[in-house]
Amino acid sequence: MSKALDGVRILDFTHVQSGPTCTQLLAWFGADVIKVERAGEGDATRGQLRDIPDVDSLYFTMLNHNKRSITLDTKNPKGKQVLDTLIKQCDVLVENFAPGALDRMGVTWEHIQKLNPRMIVASVKGFGPGKYEDCKVYENVAQCAGGSASTTGFDDGPPMVTGAQIGDSGTGLHLALGIVAALYQRNTTGRGQKVLAPMQDAVLNLCRVKLRDQQRLERTGTMHEYPQYPDGEFGEAVPRAGNASGGGQPGWILKCKGWETDPNAYIYFITQAAVWKAICKVIGQEDWITEPAYATPQARLLHLKPIFARIEQWTMTKTKFEAMDILNEFDIPCGPILSMKEIAEDPSLRETGTIVEIDHPKRGKYLTVGNPIKMSDSATDVTRSPLLGEHTEEVLTQLGYSADDIAALRSERVI
Repeated sequence: MSKALDGVRILDFTHVQSGPTCTQLLAWFGADVIKVERAGEGDATRGQLRDIPDVDSLYFTMLNHNKRSITLDTKNPKGKQVLDTLIKQCDVLVENFAPGALDRMGVTWEHIQKLNPRMIVASVKGFGPGKYEDCKVYENVAQCAGGSASTTGFDDGPPMVTGAQIGDSGTGLHLALGIVAALYQRNTTGRGQKVLAPMQDAVLNLCRVKLRDQQRLERTGTMHEYPQYPDGEFGEAVPRAGNASGGGQPGWILKCKGWETDPNAYIYFITQAAVWKAICKVIGQEDWITEPAYATPQARLLHLKPIFARIEQWTMTKTKFEAMDILNEFDIPCGPILSMKEIAEDPSLRETGTIVEIDHPKRGKYLTVGNPIKMSDSATDVTRSPLLGEHTEEVLTQLGYSADDIAALRSERVI
């Protein structure tokens, strides 16, 4: 079976998480991703958070599947020549260096355009053009600057970051879409272009409903689906909403049987209007179906706290999975709070390729996250991450270098 991006060659100058997320996704779709690394060092994450001494960390392996690795000293004139050859023969250059680093290497947009006017140059940066564009940004900084942290957590506590890597991995996903769109447009124009994905912008895009709420708050002074309503007060900015859904269907996280000893014995329960009668019957509160204080969605907004407290009395008599089975019979929206251990052991996620077991020559077997996007005509085969410089000779041979050329480059420590 062919792959969606067969024939596309990516020059991967990315490191850590945001850029590698992008290029790994492109590799999963069939692009030939050539990861350029420093000899002897490589991507910083190869050595970060190691669980096995002197072996590539899980941090690195889980972000660099299906790629080829070459080592190259781009500061060496001969290394620069190799880089120029790569630029001529690749379709996309992806980088997430600090602002201005690519220009300081002499790899300017003008230089790239001269060598290969069809090349797409895709970049992750912390901020877009403006007063902060020269600032370095990491995951949690992006979450804070993009509006996520100020709207996450409980109202009586500090801002909080989320465990989902929306700053790094979220930006990588956005950049991958931009690259695919640029490749598609190139079919018409014949030209490459620059693609920029600022981390702040990507986080804001994922937090767009909070920008929606900011405008609603400024117009009305209140938001009925937030837990601050009706007893609390609203300020000038969107508040932290705890576990409220933030949408038209009120939801909350409720305790289940065993919560005293299991930190994940909880379920997310949504009081969807369409199944309100079923909810009342399941929890044994059928009088709420006709009682004016609970009979309509608008009326229930005034009583969400006692409603969820009553539902929790029921959920605490069931395990989260027992509650799921019962509630799903009535199409009541809900979801168990799954730990990473439970997710890792979920057979259905293994069957769909969302969780994959990989064999590494030095690490042995480990679990990783597979391609979250499934395509009927472009199946994803997840292969292990490359060892440092594993494909240097292979790639250089494909670029037209002879065995003697490669030996000379190696003797001069260019590769």
